[in-house]
Amino acid sequence: MARLLFWDVDTQADFFEPSGRLPIPGAGGIRPVLKRLTAFARDRKVRILASADDHLAGHRELSDHPDYIETFPPHCMRGSQGQKKIPETALQNPLVIEPEHQDAATLARVQQHAGDFLLHKHWFDVFTNSNVLPLLRTLDPQVIVMYGVATDGSDRYAIEGLAQHRPHTRIYFVTDAARAFNPKAAEHLLKEWAEEGVRLVKSEEILEGGVLENYFTA
Repeated sequence: MARLLFWDVDTQADFFEPSGRLPIPGAGGIRPVLKRLTAFARDRKVRILASADDHLAGHRELSDHPDYIETFPPHCMRGSQGQKKIPETALQNPLVIEPEHQDAATLARVQQHAGDFLLHKHWFDVFTNSNVLPLLRTLDPQVIVMYGVATDGSDRYAIEGLAQHRPHTRIYFVTDAARAFNPKAAEHLLKEWAEEGVRLVKSEEILEGGVLENYFTA
C-alpha cells in the first residue's frame, strides 16, 4: 500500500470562530467539509499530521500594528481557547512535537506512535519546526492530502516546503477545504501550484470520487 498522510493546516479556533482573534473570511463555512475529511481519514485508518500556531508575546509574526502580510495581531496564544483545534478536526492520541530540536531517542517515539501528530510552530512556516523533516523521513509518505488555512499563509509555506524537501511526494490540495486572507492572492498561488504539479481537487473527489482508491489495499 502506498503511504498516505492527511495534512491538516492550522484548523484552530482563532481562525474559525467569529469571536476568534484572527478569523479568516469564509473559514467557518468549510467546517462541515473538514469534519468529513477527518471522518474519512478515521474510517480508512489514515493518520493525520496537523500543524498549529503556538504563540507567545514577542514572536515575529505578531504585531500591534500588523500589515496582514507578514505580521498579524496576536492570535493562537499558548493555552488560550483560540489556540485549540476546532472540534471538526480533533486528533486521535496526538504526539505533540515542539519546534525545538529533539534528540534521537525522542524522535524514535515517532516509529512507535500509533496515533496522529501535532506540530507546534511559532511562525507561518511549519518547516521552522526543526523536527518536521526527520518526522517526514520516518513516515515517508508517498501521497499527502492537504487542507486548512490559510491558503496564502501557512498552506503556502507547507506546499513550498514539501516541494523543496520532498519533490517526489504527490500532493493533493483540497480547494474547498481551505480559505485565504486574500482570495486574489490565493487564486494566483493555486495556479502556480498546479503548474508545479500539485493536484488541486474538491473534497468530493477525495471522499467519493475514488481519487485515492489506488492508495488503499483491496
